[in-house]
Amino acid sequence: MAIDFAALHEPLVERAHDQTAVDASEYVTITAFGEQHGLDEEQSFRLLQTCKSWGLLSDDYDTMGDPAANLTPRGLQWIQERRRRRADPKARSAAARTGLLNWLWEQKNDAVGSPLVEGVLQSPHSLFEGQRLTSDEIDRAGSYLLSKGLITGTKSWQTEGPVRAEITAEGQDCVEHYDGDVSAYERRNSSGNTTFNIGENTGNIAANSRNFTMNATTSKDGIDPAAVVMLARALRQAAPVLDLPEDDAQELTELATRLETEASSESPDPSRFRRWGSQAIGLLESAVVSGALGSVLAAYAVVVLPGLPSA
Repeated sequence: MAIDFAALHEPLVERAHDQTAVDASEYVTITAFGEQHGLDEEQSFRLLQTCKSWGLLSDDYDTMGDPAANLTPRGLQWIQERRRRRADPKARSAAARTGLLNWLWEQKNDAVGSPLVEGVLQSPHSLFEGQRLTSDEIDRAGSYLLSKGLITGTKSWQTEGPVRAEITAEGQDCVEHYDGDVSAYERRNSSGNTTFNIGENTGNIAANSRNFTMNATTSKDGIDPAAVVMLARALRQAAPVLDLPEDDAQELTELATRLETEASSESPDPSRFRRWGSQAIGLLESAVVSGALGSVLAAYAVVVLPGLPSA
């Protein structure tokens, strides 16, 4: 089995830093570290040389037959910067979202349906700067990804996010084209010929707001799949604020996911668009829907999906 010296250099440099800080030694031997990671003496020396070539450790205090290392100024700076990043709550939050989304992509690729979200904690995707993210951080990441329509799943009263989840077509697009970087994917979605802007385009839908900008461009053949994707995202974001009964809100979210998945397929079926669009309009025109948002979305659906009953 090949030794991944690049992967081992990070914990080795941290060990050298921590051990010298504890006993005020100028150097530490790394024999025990090598044994812990299955390295023989020659491989331990090679690992030390790898860290030395990057300027993180030196072997000024090398002893005969026992590889020893001391931290360089550059190595100390590297440790300090790494621990600053590790303690940054914003960076940890972004890492949790990216890690969970990439892990769910792998699960889907391996034909694992709706895995337990906490399973990511057993994978490298839950590591950030060498430290395991917490279950609470992963739970919050799941809640965020769910709100953005990048995953679907089922929640419990004990969690913010889903207990079991599965990546959506939009989530797959984020992973495959943006390496799971949700912020980059969101910025990409702010441009294009087909737009649906709410208020000042802050990304927040307000149920009672009357400040809307609604634009849609359809192809001359009828339905533009890109516009359907935008409609689906708007429906999914609006579902929690329309004052619909819980079951109806869930149904609207599922219809949005179906519309988006179909629009992202190689050969979208217009009849499915119209069937699911009609069902969504029925929910949007419910008497319990508050404010103007429901009627605006229903009108938008008619523009995007020609042939639907007029709103």
